[in-house]
Amino acid sequence: MTNLAPVAADTLETLRNTSTATIATLLYKHGIRNAFVQGVGRLGGQKPRMVGPAYTLRYIAAREDTDQVTEFRKPDHPQRQAIEQCPEGHVLVMDCRGDSSAASAGSILLTRLEVRGGEGVVTDGGVRDAEGAAALTMPVYAAGPCALTNLTKHHAVDLNVPISCGTCPVYPGDIVVGDGDGVMVIPRHMADQIAEEAAPMELYEDFVLEEVRAGATIIGLYPATKPENLEKFEKWKAAKGL
Repeated sequence: MTNLAPVAADTLETLRNTSTATIATLLYKHGIRNAFVQGVGRLGGQKPRMVGPAYTLRYIAAREDTDQVTEFRKPDHPQRQAIEQCPEGHVLVMDCRGDSSAASAGSILLTRLEVRGGEGVVTDGGVRDAEGAAALTMPVYAAGPCALTNLTKHHAVDLNVPISCGTCPVYPGDIVVGDGDGVMVIPRHMADQIAEEAAPMELYEDFVLEEVRAGATIIGLYPATKPENLEKFEKWKAAKGL
């Protein structure tokens, strides 16, 4: 799973300009229902949209004899290696079994990831030094702040393997998209198709918003069940040179 062909740059750019709500609807139409990472939110408010392939880290429950603070002295500790190995432009996605009662990382490690060119972070665990993490330009999505080190609850075991994050399955290389609503995970093989379908859907919704602001009813407009609305949409596109 580490030698996947790159997703086309124009596909990623289209998805960067597509809302997670639109992606959720399109995936639902294709039968994919469990693609939203539940229980996480973006730290620090407004950030750039996040789009990139997933690089994963899996935690299991910690045990007292294996998770002492001396673990961090080991250069091959999986949490540290995840920060140093996550490729540029990828999103680090961490599976903490939905347990936010301990941190999965802190601001120093996340700053290192940002400096290395990481696209973002998604974790269903906590984040310590959350104010520092929230101040990063790189988007960080987490279940919440927590001062406790990951060693108190989480034992890092695997890099770049299939995981679940916030009950959502994530495979290495899946395309992760984040905005103010949260995080969607697009199966990698569907990325081009979703991007192709997203652009016209987003454009129609721009048209709908203009119509609604001008006083139009949503009945027959959204969804477009009245032919006259589709005709009006085509004229709207032509007027804008689209």
